[in-house]
Formats: sequence, structure tokens, C-alpha cells
Amino acid sequence: MARSRTAQSTLRRRREPVAFTVRLLLYLLYGLPLLWIVLTSLKSQSEVLSSRASLLFTPTLDAYASALADPQLGASMQQSAIIAVGTTVVCLAFAIPAAYALARVTSRIVVPALALLVILQMIPQTANLIPLFWLLAQWGLLDTNVGLVLADATMLLPWAVLLLRPFFSAIPLAIEEAGLIDGARTLRAFFSLALPLARNGVLTVGAIVFLVSWGEFLYGITFMLSPDKYPMSALIAQQAGAFGIDWPRMMAFAVVSALPVFVVYVFSYRLLRTGLTLGSVK
Repeated sequence: MARSRTAQSTLRRRREPVAFTVRLLLYLLYGLPLLWIVLTSLKSQSEVLSSRASLLFTPTLDAYASALADPQLGASMQQSAIIAVGTTVVCLAFAIPAAYALARVTSRIVVPALALLVILQMIPQTANLIPLFWLLAQWGLLDTNVGLVLADATMLLPWAVLLLRPFFSAIPLAIEEAGLIDGARTLRAFFSLALPLARNGVLTVGAIVFLVSWGEFLYGITFMLSPDKYPMSALIAQQAGAFGIDWPRMMAFAVVSALPVFVVYVFSYRLLRTGLTLGSVK
């Protein structure tokens, strides 16, 4: 036993430099583009386009002043919030019962259902544009928040079910059986026992769905026909005009748009870290 513990400790010490190097590379890979966005937003257009553009420049908030003065910024932020919250609510409303059913049912249909969810998740987003556009047009939901919420929920629902199912599977069936013995009905046992025990998974999936739907661009610019109804992702893309791109202004819009996402990420970081790990191994 002592030798086994010593061997494990030695192996752990050998892996630490490798793990540190991998983490450092990932930080650089994801951190440098974010740093470039922030630095660009603090430059003038001439400094961005200059051949001497570097880390040494005179910071200016002109791009932020111009972005905050844009009357469409508030409307786009509101649109993104409505779409992200609506998509999260719709996804969870359908994903929670579906994931619970797939975790508790022992029928042969479970494996084909899971395979179908994986296939649906693998379909490229661009392949859904024409069918969804036709359906939303038939239902009169083009250029509406409801239509965009349904489109985003359709894209994220299979993934949400697949990620939520392991959380419900990890709940011992004996806990629910004890509740049924005490007189609780199946629906009450679900809401009183299973759902509270899986709250970390629900919050994890909800946070990720919110983050993804906040920054979704393709559906937003396709199914919203009126520019004044564009979410933040489409508003940022609008900064690329026929007369060139105002890079500092575009990056200022990107930073402002990322602030709500950053707040949600900070408050849900622990849930995301533990929840994704649990969902991947159960």
C-alpha cells in the first residue's frame, strides 16, 4: 500500500509540469485574442492601421464614447438579453423532463433516442437555415423574438438533454422510491427530490445555454429582418461598412457586449467547472 501511494505521488509530481505547460498554452491561446480586442478598443483608428501598431500607444476612450452614444446599443443589448433568457427558459423547460425520462426509462428506445440526439447535435447550423426560415415564415414568426428564441432553442436542445441526463442518472433511484413509499406521487417525487438534487446540472446547462445564445450570430442576422431588432452580435457585424471597418469602435462594441457574459461566467464558474466534469464522467 505504501509503495502504491509513493508511486502515485511520484507520477503526480511528474505530471504537474506537463499540466502547467498545457494550462499556460491554453491561457495564451484564449487570452491573447481577448487582450488584443481590449487594446484595440483603446486605440485610435490611425494607430490600429499604422505599421508601427504595438503595445506602446496612447490610450483613448473615444471608441467607447462613440459606442455608448449609439442609440442602437441599448436596444441591441435588450434584444440579446430577451433572446438569451428566452432560449434558456425554453431549453430547460424541454430538456429537464426529456433528460429525466432518458435517465429513468429502461426501454430499448433509450439508445436510439440518444443516438438521434447526437446526430441532431452534429448537424451544421447552416444546414438548418432554409428549413427554419420556411417554418418561421409559415408561422408568421420571422423578425420576432419568439421566432429567434425557438430557432436557438432548436439548435441547443439536443446538447442540453445529453448534458443533463448524467446528472439525473447519478441520483440513486432508491431516494425516489423512498419518496413514493411515503406517499408522494411520481410528479411530486420529481419536483421534490430529483430536480433539487440535480440543480447543479440544471444551473450548469442554463448558464452555458445563456452564454451561447447571447453571442449567437447566424440565426440572429438571418431571422431578424429589421436592423433595429438585431442582437448585439449582429450590431457588431454592422460596424463593417462599405467604407471600411472602424476597428476601435467594433472592439468597443465587443467589449461592452462581453460584459454581461463575463458577469454570468464569474458567478457560474464553479458550477461550470464541477458540472461539466460530472456530466462527462457519469
